[in-house]
Amino acid sequence: MSELLEHIEIEPDGGATASVIWLHGLGADGHDFEPIVPELDLESLPVRFIFPHAPLRPITINDGEEMRAWYDFIPHSETAGNEDIIQSALEIRRFLSREIERGIDSSRIILAGFSQGGVIALHAGLRYENRLAGILALSTYLHDFTGTESELTDANLAIPVMMAHGTMDPMIPIMRAATSRENLIRLGYDVRWFDYPMGHQVCIEEIEEISRFFQEIL
Repeated sequence: MSELLEHIEIEPDGGATASVIWLHGLGADGHDFEPIVPELDLESLPVRFIFPHAPLRPITINDGEEMRAWYDFIPHSETAGNEDIIQSALEIRRFLSREIERGIDSSRIILAGFSQGGVIALHAGLRYENRLAGILALSTYLHDFTGTESELTDANLAIPVMMAHGTMDPMIPIMRAATSRENLIRLGYDVRWFDYPMGHQVCIEEIEEISRFFQEIL
């Protein structure tokens, strides 16, 4: 297997029987969501958490400055970053393969992501050839609806997808996320939607809902 991206792993007490691969947003790194693990209160579930670091790449909206990002972001462009997104999704598939090699059934793996990370989680998960437990898509959107429609796999039809978004998000307007929700429903996915009076962030109520989602699908 090709070398995995740098990443953080948090192991449960005893052997893991499920895995969550959680992808951060633009300019952050794998440490960003590391503190959320104890807040999820999943002691009864032996879950391994994996937080990959996105590669460094120049970002157009930051005058070409390099930062950790899953793809280059250009405002008001529906197709910008497509090649980066495809490559990043391939990197995440390597983590999926490694978890299966380590004895975790694909149906016990959750792909999670915030903002850019959510774009990659949706892109990789809906196209994956083995059934996943579900996808967590926070403050994010579905990239390339037409491509998704033509490339989605039967294995993950009707997969549970939790989407959560801030009603005052200045980075990714809630209407873009709501459109993605409707598109995913049109494609037959089991979408659970939550919105909160906040910006481009995560709140306590959202974390509680994520915990319930994880416990349900695992």
